[in-house]
Amino acid sequence: MEEAYEELYKENAALVYHFLLSKCRNPDVAEDLTQETFLQALKSIDRYNGNCKISVWLCQIAKHLLYQYWEKRKENVPLEDDWMISEEPGVERQVLAREELLDVLGRLHQLPVNMREVVYLRVSGDLSFREIGRIMGKSENWARVNFFRAKELLKGG
Repeated sequence: MEEAYEELYKENAALVYHFLLSKCRNPDVAEDLTQETFLQALKSIDRYNGNCKISVWLCQIAKHLLYQYWEKRKENVPLEDDWMISEEPGVERQVLAREELLDVLGRLHQLPVNMREVVYLRVSGDLSFREIGRIMGKSENWARVNFFRAKELLKGG
């Protein structure tokens, strides 16, 4: 159990910290609340139902702890942060999207060099398969096949 908790912390602590820091803009408060988030998560892990990624669940805990922090100190919740008023998990979605992007980029980095280059040229360069084939000294079909294989490998990761 302790090992699983340590792994959960290693995988998500930076994400939770940056989430809190983006809201409170105070590194000390963000650090303290990050620690408290993981303590609360450990106490209530049985309530995690798997309906969302664990990182989103942790950010929800962090959000509530930050709100309590502000309430105790009679600080005003920043009005521009409608995430505190609305139940819409907009910030959580942004955090999740960022996490998923980093995950995909990490898996992309693990691809063979030719596949990775094809994906980069196709996605960031917005090049056609014909143009990619020409750049890499291969055929249009070769570029198409490598892109397809890369996509399949990225989906499976």
